[in-house]
Amino acid sequence: MKSRLEHFINGEWVASTGSETIDVINPATEEVIGQISSGTEEDLDKAVAAAREAFPSFSQTSKQERIDLLNRIADEYEKRKDDIIETITQELGAPIKMSEKVHYNMGLSHFRQAAKELEALEFTEKRGSTLITKEAIGVSGLITPWNFPTNQTSTKLASAFAAGSTVVLKPSELTPFAAIILAEIFEAANVPKGVFNLVNGTGEVVGNGISSHPDIDFVSFTGSGAVGQKITENGAKTIKKVALELGGKSPLIVLDDYDVKKAAKIAVGNILSNSGQVCAAATRTLIPQSMKDEFIEAVKEVLPEFPVGDPYDRSTYLGPLVSEKQYNRVQDYIKKGQSEGATLVVGGTGKPEGLDKGYYVKPTVFADVKNDMTIAQEEIFGPVMSILTYETLDEAIEIANDTIFGLAGYVVGEDKDILLKVASSIRAGRITINQVPADYAAPFGGYKQSGIGREWGVYGIEEYLEIKSIIGMPS
Repeated sequence: MKSRLEHFINGEWVASTGSETIDVINPATEEVIGQISSGTEEDLDKAVAAAREAFPSFSQTSKQERIDLLNRIADEYEKRKDDIIETITQELGAPIKMSEKVHYNMGLSHFRQAAKELEALEFTEKRGSTLITKEAIGVSGLITPWNFPTNQTSTKLASAFAAGSTVVLKPSELTPFAAIILAEIFEAANVPKGVFNLVNGTGEVVGNGISSHPDIDFVSFTGSGAVGQKITENGAKTIKKVALELGGKSPLIVLDDYDVKKAAKIAVGNILSNSGQVCAAATRTLIPQSMKDEFIEAVKEVLPEFPVGDPYDRSTYLGPLVSEKQYNRVQDYIKKGQSEGATLVVGGTGKPEGLDKGYYVKPTVFADVKNDMTIAQEEIFGPVMSILTYETLDEAIEIANDTIFGLAGYVVGEDKDILLKVASSIRAGRITINQVPADYAAPFGGYKQSGIGREWGVYGIEEYLEIKSIIGMPS
């Protein structure tokens, strides 16, 4: 049983001004594994004041000082590897191999990448008699989701620190302990007091408080579209900058020259990764009509290679969903798919055989999906694949773009020219060809209702910078 009833404010662990607590549940066992304090508006005010006081000095630190800070953080992060892996496996239910190979490594990579990007980033540029400078934006409020407790948190923090911005972080109350470990890492790395502040709590109190706070200059949020809309409305009252990384309904287009079994393995691995709780998941698989039957058989054949089960079993690929609420949400979407006429290939409602405890769902695949069906248009956030067919490449691109979202897209094939044509035609922020490893220097973010702004690499750092023109500089 873990318990952390303090917030991290101005370099110290301080008791909450409120008495309410929040239970943290292990989704694989449905048992309470810890408690955190439910932060108050007063707690948030203290954190913002600390960040505001620290900003003038931190924003004036040299580039080299911030590079050294990021590298110290990464060094300390590596020392906590076992704790991070264990914590994410417990609070998220991620299979332990994924906690190590994905969650732990993504967090580390963002700090290392930000230090590398900062070395090359120029903060001043002379154009004629005008000096253009990039300056830290101010106090940044960071609101992070539960599905990747290190990735989204670390990319925001690394970018903020690189830019010279001080921060107030509110992590998800479903997976708060990974952020608490980050606070301990920052202590060990000697992050200056007030530069980083952590207030746990609910979105209703702390999240709304951050987006409404007059002394917060910038809000970076990852989560649902509905909450992103609310944050935008709150931020508009003080005309603060807002960056949003929201939902997706990403297509995977399989070209007719690609090996069917390889395509099926890529599609299944993508949709089952992190139990399907991935905003950039390839939830719509677009197959040439002529390959449909063969592809469906290939999906059935490769599914056993992605077993569902105990997160501590190193053979497990698919763990539970994060909560009972998320489990029920996914069950409703599966029912909706059936009622709207999609063909259930595998899976369905209920829990997998032998897994009566925990928020486990069956890996589910639908065929004969039309793009106007609910399961093809709304973000399910679970291991549910929709298979659609196309006759021509133009039709595939039209289907791929027929969505309110535009976060990611995927294409697999052999012809380089066609791959580039399809990748260039998908209206989304990040397109992956033939399943390559993540590029931490590449920008991440979406078109349309998938968000505003970019994260990762230098593009993420620039979100935390303001641009100033000083005109008439003497030569």
